[in-house]
Amino acid sequence: MSCHPRTRAFRRYNIRVIWLSLGYAAAILFATYAFRHHLLSGAIVYLIAVLPALPIIGMFVAMGRYITEETDEYQRLLLTRQMLWATGFALSVATVWGFLQAYDLIERVDGYWVVVLWYFGLGLGSVANAVIERRAA
Repeated sequence: MSCHPRTRAFRRYNIRVIWLSLGYAAAILFATYAFRHHLLSGAIVYLIAVLPALPIIGMFVAMGRYITEETDEYQRLLLTRQMLWATGFALSVATVWGFLQAYDLIERVDGYWVVVLWYFGLGLGSVANAVIERRAA
């Protein structure tokens, strides 16, 4: 994120994301190990398969909380612009990919890659913010 690291809201956001990232790492390692070694059976497999998604969802919640907790309107603008870039980028790539896939022109890709695209889009939004701010200066 291109937001100012000195605000209290941003520091709280960073702490949340660090804990959620650690939770994600633990969940993905556990789920991968459990499935690779066939340690699970029954309905619990669905819960364990979804487990790594929960911290990622938590990161989205943390970002939403950051927007609502941030008192600096300029910082909110920058983050909102980044998120719009990320959303537009991820949805555009997913839409094009979906049509190519529908006509059997490319292989199927797991849906969680949309999150990767979205986070890449945050980077594009950060670049867009920098370019816009440079032009305005």
